[in-house]
Amino acid sequence: MQDAGQAERERLIARFGKHFSKGDVIFREGDAANEAFLLQEGRVRLVRKVRGIERSLSALRPGELFGETALVDGATRTSSALALTDGTALALDQTTFRRLIETSPSIAARVVQQLVRRLRDAEDQVETMMMRGTQSRIVNALLKLAQANHPGKHACTLAISPLDLATRVGLDVETVRKSVQQLRDGNYLRVVAEQVEIPDMDALTRLHSLLSMKEEIRGGDSSTPPPPAEAER
Repeated sequence: MQDAGQAERERLIARFGKHFSKGDVIFREGDAANEAFLLQEGRVRLVRKVRGIERSLSALRPGELFGETALVDGATRTSSALALTDGTALALDQTTFRRLIETSPSIAARVVQQLVRRLRDAEDQVETMMMRGTQSRIVNALLKLAQANHPGKHACTLAISPLDLATRVGLDVETVRKSVQQLRDGNYLRVVAEQVEIPDMDALTRLHSLLSMKEEIRGGDSSTPPPPAEAER
């Protein structure tokens, strides 16, 4: 027998599904916002132009809501949405979105959880952006993610790509790759596909404290390679 949740999902896709291909522009910054989107399959990147330069805001995964400014009358897009892969999203105008929230408790709960998570992430990103050092930003972002998703664990795995991490810390992808490699060389991290494994949270936390102290003392960038994790034990 087909799972009831899967049957409902297929019904919604058949009625409201918008399919896109890799490289498609789903909407552009400045356009009138008529529909919000609930991503079902694929990956989408949100970008915004800042002083003429395109900056990544976030890389979305299935289950995430985007383009929600459409839920406010007369709103315009505050960012552009670009398809990183082929995929599908539910395209929902205000009336449809309200009806869906009222009739589907599971979707309503998912949207509320996501909005709460975004507020928390925004606060974490502000804290991260205030740090000057590359390593400080990356280590702080990873610790925040680990504490939010795996509280109390001594080791954990985070599903985050270089693009996702670069977006969180406000740096370009290549800079993030180099910094992550330094952390790998120091045995603070292991990287498998688009997952980051933190084998010892305590060691990474001590490194974060060390980098923060260096920033306070030097008043500058703490992006020099960290010592190996074993040396701190």
